[in-house]
Amino acid sequence: MRKYEVMYIIRPDVEQENVQALVDKFNGIISNGGEVTKTDVIGKRRLAYEINKLRDGYFVLVHFNATTEVVNELDRIMKISDEVIRTLIVRDVA
Repeated sequence: MRKYEVMYIIRPDVEQENVQALVDKFNGIISNGGEVTKTDVIGKRRLAYEINKLRDGYFVLVHFNATTEVVNELDRIMKISDEVIRTLIVRDVA
C-alpha cells in the first residue's frame, strides 16, 4: 500500500450533517481496502474562481494508505457524486 492524500470540495448548499455523511462515505470507501490516517474537514471557504457558478465550498483533506484499486474506485465515486465540485488525489511522497 502507498500513501495518498485527497482534497475535495463539497457544494456550499449541502447541509452540515450531509457534509459529515459524505466524509464518512468516502472514508468508508477508503477503509474497504486501505487505511485512513488523518481526516481534516477544513470548513467552508471561498473558492479562488467560480466553479459551476459557485463561489464557496466545504474543503476536506484526507491522508490515507491504499492500493491503486481503492484509489481508482474512490476517484470514480467522487466523479459521479453530485455534491462534489472538485477532487484531487495525489501520491504523498513525504
